[in-house]
Amino acid sequence: MSAHDDQDDLKPSNTPGYKPGAAKSADEYARLDAEDESLARWKASLGIVPGASTEASGPKVTVLTLELASPTLPSGKEIIFDLKDTARLADTKKNPIVIKEGVEYNVRITFKVNHSIISGVRYIQVVKRAGVKVDKMEQMLGSYGPSPDGKPYAKNFEPEESPSGMLARSGTYHVKSRVVDDDGEVYADWEWYFKLAKEWA
Repeated sequence: MSAHDDQDDLKPSNTPGYKPGAAKSADEYARLDAEDESLARWKASLGIVPGASTEASGPKVTVLTLELASPTLPSGKEIIFDLKDTARLADTKKNPIVIKEGVEYNVRITFKVNHSIISGVRYIQVVKRAGVKVDKMEQMLGSYGPSPDGKPYAKNFEPEESPSGMLARSGTYHVKSRVVDDDGEVYADWEWYFKLAKEWA
């Protein structure tokens, strides 16, 4: 499979008839319909308040961590990637993460909105084994503004079930993850590897 095919797999799906609006700053959104009290409360819940935005430089979104969460994980065990730790992500190629077969798990990411308002931002994950695509997940992050208290946001995605059986346990799975918006602006791209086993490792 070519690199071009990989890029096509990581493109967000299009919603027919949807056209993203022109980008506005958080201050511009805060001033829109300022007299509408319920709308002002909703915007404040997104961190859209007059004067809350910072200088619009750098990426709108910084993805901080990727976590695999499962109620079946042994007590005290966590699977969390700090996306700044590129050496650990690269190490998963030689030492893949071990996921227990046939269990429910979900992906969780934490991210910061640095400036502006984000909408139409998605997490896309393409899983391949032996170069063949076996799964693709695309999940919407939602709409957010810069957090008034500067804390990161966390997004839990829908639970999935890991494959099971002898065939599923053979080989290593290669995952490409991306956070991208409707305009095609990529905020984060990373790769990691996992394998399936009868128990968590």
